[in-house]
Amino acid sequence: MAHLRLALNQIDSTVGDIAGNAEAIVRWTRHAAEHGAHLAAFPEMALTGYPVEDLALRRSFVSAGRRALHDLAARLQQEGLGELPVVVGYLDHSEEARPKLGRPAGAPRNAAAVLHRGAAVLTFAKHHLPNYGVFDEFRYFVPGETLPVVRVHGVDVALAICEDLWQEGGRVPAARTAGAGLLLSINASPYEREKDDTRLELVRKRAQEAGCTLAYLASTGGQDELVFDGDSIVVGPDGEVVARAPQFEETCLVLDLDLPAAPAQAPSGVVDDGLRIEHVTLSTDVLPAREPEFTGGRARHLGDDEEVYTALVTGLRAYVRKNNFRSVLIGLSGGIDSALVAALACDAVGAADVYGVAMPSRYSSEHSLADAEELARRTGLNFRTVPIAPMFDAYMGALGLTGLAEENLQSRLRGTMLMAISNQEGHIVLAPGNKSELACGYSTLYGDSVGAYGPIKDVYKTAIFRLARWRNQAAAERGETPPIPENSITKPPSAELRPGQVDTDSLPDYEVLDRILELYVDRDRGRAEIVAEGYDEELVTKVLRLVDTAEYKRRQYPPGTKISPKGFGKDRRLPITNAWRETV
Repeated sequence: MAHLRLALNQIDSTVGDIAGNAEAIVRWTRHAAEHGAHLAAFPEMALTGYPVEDLALRRSFVSAGRRALHDLAARLQQEGLGELPVVVGYLDHSEEARPKLGRPAGAPRNAAAVLHRGAAVLTFAKHHLPNYGVFDEFRYFVPGETLPVVRVHGVDVALAICEDLWQEGGRVPAARTAGAGLLLSINASPYEREKDDTRLELVRKRAQEAGCTLAYLASTGGQDELVFDGDSIVVGPDGEVVARAPQFEETCLVLDLDLPAAPAQAPSGVVDDGLRIEHVTLSTDVLPAREPEFTGGRARHLGDDEEVYTALVTGLRAYVRKNNFRSVLIGLSGGIDSALVAALACDAVGAADVYGVAMPSRYSSEHSLADAEELARRTGLNFRTVPIAPMFDAYMGALGLTGLAEENLQSRLRGTMLMAISNQEGHIVLAPGNKSELACGYSTLYGDSVGAYGPIKDVYKTAIFRLARWRNQAAAERGETPPIPENSITKPPSAELRPGQVDTDSLPDYEVLDRILELYVDRDRGRAEIVAEGYDEELVTKVLRLVDTAEYKRRQYPPGTKISPKGFGKDRRLPITNAWRETV
């Protein structure tokens, strides 16, 4: 057996901030070197950020990333870190001279390199390219066709990138065939609710298939609608967990591993799936097995509600900070949705940079304003009240609106008010719509849908209540004031746009509605299948009709944190003009 000290750098990169990302890589490499690491690794496309989307098709961006990689290798050498091999993800392009039909122009590659002694001594590209959900990698990249193996202190380390583990075949069985002692996979795998359990089982399975220890290094942080939860994992060849990093935190997971020493003869040739072994020897001296100084540890795993809440905070914080916004603005109605958004915002950016506005109308109940005021008191956010009654009366006197048009006018006046304050004071407006409302079109264009980011747009209403209760309970357990007033949680949800209005006037009970929506939206079940699950046929027909006719509204809703396997937007793509109806 041979000894290898591995440093897995679970970091948060920003798309396009190549210089800033390079600085972070140097900083964390120095940390790894100070801890005596023999091999350091960074996540998928850590140098350029992920996903780069159409930036991959821009030659200037690809060239900048390639230059930055070589500059980074030189800098590590100059700063005395060149002896530590570093695996880092970046954006490259294929060196093939001739373009091929059906390949992206310029042949970009989702690539990684091993940096050592001032140079990129080995480069490779992702072999399996995902093309489902939020992924469009066939649009952007060409696949790699090698099995990269680097020998460090007499241990052969096979290298892979993200989807190479999620798909059958490819680099996992190839690592076994090549006799690797360690399979290192660098990843930028977006967060989804309960994905951590799926990921753990996948890593365990792939380690057993590879016949060696497997290190799964993941990104953390947020990028637009995506959140990356970290949760890097190392498992032994038997599938047992050796170490596990915390979720939603930047960290360097350092651990000592005793691994099989590589044979004197380096592996070569073509292995599974036609992959050609590309082997580079960096050091042959075998360090004997020893008592580990660093075990990596196993971080506390978050409970389901805490995990989702933390993902929402992470996504909002990343969007605000990475887009250089100073503060956020929320319309506070006293209801559960805006209360949860306010709590998330305070946790994400701090209450001093959260601004709430109550905008009561003639139909607003006394408790709504009182609940908004109580929320502000509990959280410490900045609060003001601006009644919309005078504006509403002026519009009504000029237009004489009735019914739904009168109701929606109130919402649109609030939206106009928020955008005016945003323009005047420089805040980013947060939209408070939840997934249940968006699914059914229960929102007003240019009214409650106004905003630059929707923190809870992928959260069903029933989960909104659950998260609010969890957040209050977590505060109470820490001896803090629960941020959300109990009345906001317990009172019947209402838009308060007419006397006595409640959500159930227009929508089914949320417990039933959300289960139907999950089947239809998240799992793509048809009407007959949903009815077969035991739901009333007339109710199913009504709900599906609401969903089908609201696509044009959803298309105009702002981006928001994705936590489900099928969020509105990149995950679920349906035509607006669409004559097909499940209800026919």
